Amino acid sequence: MKSDFERVYVKVNSDFDSTGYVVPKTITWADGRTFKIEAVKDFRPASTLMKGHSGDCYTVVIRGEEKYLFFERSNGMFTARIGRWFIERPRAS
Repeated sequence: MKSDFERVYVKVNSDFDSTGYVVPKTITWADGRTFKIEAVKDFRPASTLMKGHSGDCYTVVIRGEEKYLFFERSNGMFTARIGRWFIERPRAS
């Protein structure tokens, strides 16, 4: 079954607070547009469809709108790569 959404991998600048919590700050699209994350409203574990990957879902506010930002953790095969960020958008028909 094909999903109605596709993943769009994005660059995210983030900070680690003193407890180790990752706080995303900005999202940059492939075309270079950068948007400030005004607030993180929620965080929860969220598995991905790819085998061997766990992840997290952040509910963030960008330009006054709530969006879901996902962090897909790497499976440990590449020690220098801990994961990558993506958003989901509706597939073009």
